[in-house]
Amino acid sequence: MDLEKPPARPPHPEGCLTVAIRVPVRIVVLVLVVPVRMAWDALTAAGRLLSRTVLRPLGRALRWLGRALFVLPFVALWRWVVAPAGKALGWLGKALVAVPARWLYRYVLTPLGHGLARVARAVGAALGWLYARVLAPAGRRTARLLRGAGLLLAAAGAGACAAAAWLGRYLLVVPARWLYAWVLAPVGRALAWLVTALVTGVGAALYRTARLLLVLPALALWRWVLVPVGRVLAVVARETGEALRHAWRIAGRISRAAGRVLGTLLRWILVDPVRWVHRTVLVPAGHAVRDHVLRPAAETAHAVGRSVRQALAGARDTVRQARADLRRTLLGEPGPPPPVDRREPVGRGTRTLERSTTALTKD
Repeated sequence: MDLEKPPARPPHPEGCLTVAIRVPVRIVVLVLVVPVRMAWDALTAAGRLLSRTVLRPLGRALRWLGRALFVLPFVALWRWVVAPAGKALGWLGKALVAVPARWLYRYVLTPLGHGLARVARAVGAALGWLYARVLAPAGRRTARLLRGAGLLLAAAGAGACAAAAWLGRYLLVVPARWLYAWVLAPVGRALAWLVTALVTGVGAALYRTARLLLVLPALALWRWVLVPVGRVLAVVARETGEALRHAWRIAGRISRAAGRVLGTLLRWILVDPVRWVHRTVLVPAGHAVRDHVLRPAAETAHAVGRSVRQALAGARDTVRQARADLRRTLLGEPGPPPPVDRREPVGRGTRTLERSTTALTKD
């Protein structure tokens, strides 16, 4: 089932001010943007060419040089100097420090620690007996005496506090309450009413004065000056942005067209003549040199090499035969080779390498 497309929105109505501003702004912006876009495209193409022909090979060379000057020497230093030195130092540390320390811990410190632990347990048992038999009973008796003295002092303090509270109530609290209720509270209410009335009147007068002198002029300035000017500036800014985007797109097309024209001229002036010279002059000349000079020379060289190899092979065979004859003349014929035990039966009906029959499958 096809989905229905939503209805297109009607275009927003534009005022005469927008239409009057759009065309001149677009013309001016296009005239200003076309050179910038063409310069930008030229710089982009030059940057790509520079990156492809100079920067990337230079980066590879610098990377190879850095690897040759820094990485490989440090790797060799680590592999052939630091690592062996570290292994030697580790062996020396183990032989001079770890083994003596282990022996000292096992045969000196451990027995000494066991002896000190036994002495400490004996001293702890003596101190526990002293605490349980002497210090604890003395402490309990002292605590009982101090508890009785504290009860006496607490009773005396409670009586003194009760007397002081009664005196403070009738000498300070009752007179202060009467003074607050019949003197200070009525006076404070009257002063608060006067201050409130004064502040209300002054605030109303200041509000009306500020409204007449500041708020109404500012409101009129905002409504009749700033809002229309802001709307005009917003229209100008919007149209300028649209003109810049439109001009940048058109300038891109103009720049691409100019680039294609320049590329076509360069192809007609330089590339096509060079291609024609390569196709019609250099390639036939190269084929002629290959067919009439290089190939006959290569065939001649192959024939000479084949003749030399055959002569050398004949000379080697002759020398080998002469050496064999000299050996037979001086030492005699060589004896038969000793038999080799192949651990295989030698009967007629047994398995051999030339046959597929065995002793179990023969007729």
